[in-house]
Amino acid sequence: MKLYYFPNACSLAPHIVLRELALPFDLVLVDNKAKTTANGENFLHINPKGYVAALQLDNGQVLTEASAILQYLADLKPAAELAPANGSWERVRLQEWLNFIATEIHGGLAVFFNDAIQGEVRATFQATLFKRFAVLVQTLERQDYLLGSQYSVADAYLFVVLRWAAFHDIDLREWPALDNFQQRVNQRPAVVAALAAEAA
Repeated sequence: MKLYYFPNACSLAPHIVLRELALPFDLVLVDNKAKTTANGENFLHINPKGYVAALQLDNGQVLTEASAILQYLADLKPAAELAPANGSWERVRLQEWLNFIATEIHGGLAVFFNDAIQGEVRATFQATLFKRFAVLVQTLERQDYLLGSQYSVADAYLFVVLRWAAFHDIDLREWPALDNFQQRVNQRPAVVAALAAEAA
């Protein structure tokens, strides 16, 4: 498999999960602006959407969107329990969290990468984001991970996008449950390895 990535982007979540599962893969760096890969490929030929993450399977098929990639990877090694079994109520809960992270947290933080978002507009977006943080806090104050005591692909995704808060002068220490969650996930060996590989 090949994982097309950009450092600190949402592609870090499948990168972490690939390492959690000890699956063989190659990392391919993408230039987000030029839409080319480190080995000179036109990234738009790989993913016409033009953004990471993209996972190219050994049969040539390409899967995009972090939520889909994460579930696909987890199902390759179900014994690792990074996702509940397909068809179970717990799996539906995982999908609920993945959708919430994608739309409300990922989207809520990504908007601030646009330098045009300033003043009252920024304050409005930020107020909405902080309401979403409150939802996360309600869960993470009473349990270590989104699904309870078991770490899942949703936690990997949440960890990655919450890291973006620091890029936008949002201090997660104002939400101790979120800060504690970040510190807890940050200590996982697969997370340490993925961050080191992307920093190289």
